[in-house]
Amino acid sequence: MKPCILLIEDDSDMRDLVAGHLSHNGFDVHRAEDGIRGQALALQVVPDLILLDLMLPKVDGLTLCQRLRRDQRTARIPILMLTALGDTKDKVSGFNSGADDYLTKPFDLEELTVRVKALLRRSDHAPLASQHSEILSFGPLTLVPERFEAIWFDQAVRLTHLEFELLHCLLQRHGQTVSPALILKEVWGYEPDDDIETIRVHVRHLRTKLEPDPRKPRFIKTVYGAGYCLELPSTVPSSSSATSQASRG
Repeated sequence: MKPCILLIEDDSDMRDLVAGHLSHNGFDVHRAEDGIRGQALALQVVPDLILLDLMLPKVDGLTLCQRLRRDQRTARIPILMLTALGDTKDKVSGFNSGADDYLTKPFDLEELTVRVKALLRRSDHAPLASQHSEILSFGPLTLVPERFEAIWFDQAVRLTHLEFELLHCLLQRHGQTVSPALILKEVWGYEPDDDIETIRVHVRHLRTKLEPDPRKPRFIKTVYGAGYCLELPSTVPSSSSATSQASRG
């Protein structure tokens, strides 16, 4: 069965170009020209992935992304934003609204295909248990691939796909500095570029769920100019303050 993609784009030329390219590459593409139609189609066909333009009529892309994330029927569908707005603040807004990835127009169609395939590999249709056959537990942290959860100091914390993948990437190398280039390639599935704001946003989200004080991280540390390091105690204290203070997600 072909992977199903919903393309929500108001520009007819762009819509035809992207849909034609994806169809030629083996995807089943549904199209919507505005936010209201896009939301209706998302609930109707429940696609494997959504390509979402930001500047949409009737309901803008950020608002629509938030609505899709709040609805259990669409909450776990990967969303790739397509937009001409390429400033860092625009990307941060996109990720904060729930997008999984962000591609700035104009873009290369082959790059779009690479990112689409990378997102689909991380979706619910991927064999997660086999993907994560390496380290899944150390000290106070245990990852549960089937539910995208972390057991953190004996408390279950719900994670998004990307948060889970990012935490898994760091856990494989706990105590070591992991470069942004390696994180982008392993978690996002494509060659790195100069923009690491994508990583920063998701690290901040992880810290709000795992750190007692996200502004002063104890476990997910930034190594300035080099990357990020997950530092975990090898044993779990019987009365850890992290249990009561950390957010439950």
